[in-house]
Formats: sequence, C-alpha cells, structure tokens
Amino acid sequence: MKRILIADDHDAVRSGLRAVLEQRPGWMIVAEASDGRSAFEAALKERPDVAIVDFFMPRMTGLEITRGIKKHLRETEVLIFTAHESGVLAQEALQAGARAFLVKSDANKLLLAAVEALMARKPFVGGRFCGQSGREDEAGEGHVKLSPRERLVVKLVAEGYSNKGISAMLSSSVKTTETHRASAMGKLGVNSIAGLVRYAIRAKLIEE
Repeated sequence: MKRILIADDHDAVRSGLRAVLEQRPGWMIVAEASDGRSAFEAALKERPDVAIVDFFMPRMTGLEITRGIKKHLRETEVLIFTAHESGVLAQEALQAGARAFLVKSDANKLLLAAVEALMARKPFVGGRFCGQSGREDEAGEGHVKLSPRERLVVKLVAEGYSNKGISAMLSSSVKTTETHRASAMGKLGVNSIAGLVRYAIRAKLIEE
C-alpha cells in the first residue's frame, strides 16, 4: 500500500482530497492534519510515501513542513498545494524540497497524475508554472523578496486578521508578528494595511 498524508486547514479540502485519492486501489490515507505542526508530527510518526501540504498553514508554513520532512524523512515526497497561482510560490516550494506543486483549482484534473508522479519519484509542476523562475511575479514589485513567514503574515493581514489573531494562528508572540509585518511593509515600501492588501492582490496571495 502507498501511504499518503493530507495537510490543509480546511476540513472540506481534506475531505475532497481523501475522496479523490481513495478511489485509487493501493493508496491509503494514513493521516490528516489541520495545522503545520500537527502535519510535521504526523509525518514523522507515519512516514508516508507522499505528503500533500497546503502552502499557507497555521503554526508551520508549508515550506517549513517540507524542509523538516526532507531533513528527517528522505523517502517522503512532498506536494505543495495552494489556492494561489504564483510562480514565486512554485519556485519557493521546489527550492524547499517539494517535488510537486499544484494549484487547488487544478486538483480535479491533475491531482492523481501529480501523486502518481511522486510515487515514481518524478517531479510534477502544474503546466502554467513549468520552467518559471518566479521573476515575472516579482517584477511588478521591484523584485521584492519577502520571507515565507513575512508573506504569510501579509496574506493574513490582507484577509483581515489582527496581529493578535495572526499570532494565535502561528503560535508566535504578538511582537514577533508585528516584527514580520513591519519588515514586510519596509521591503514593500508601504505604510498602511491598504498597501499590504494591494500587494497581496497583485502577488495573488488573496483574491481580489
């Protein structure tokens, strides 16, 4: 049996993935997780063949989970799954050690193919991102390079979460969240939440 872990903070997404994946004989979902820390701990315990991980997760980001998995579980392949179409995110996922990157809107037609590729130790990147360096997404922002944690904080701020709410989701202090937010604003050259929202829309971190 091929063993699969699913990590996403939305119950409906995990249920949908499970329903699709369990159609394939010989594939078994060995664990589900709704936050990054739980996903990483489940991976260490279950040692899945494939881990499907949402890019933006509370407590640990998808990139942090991927780096941890590749450090401790070299036989586990990682598919980064996200709602946001961004060459920058695809590049960061692959650099972190993921072998596959997929946008959630493509799941119905590409999920099984992506997991099959990983089972065979082959890379899989959604067609629109093949060969992308990610520079085209950054060009409009003067090649700004936010860290994964800064980008996650910007996304959550743009979605309307307070510093306190973000801190609770990420299991960090309010001061740490404020530091990430201030650093992102400095790099982007903005001085308001509206500026962060405009960046998040342009970078496709949130829907317009």
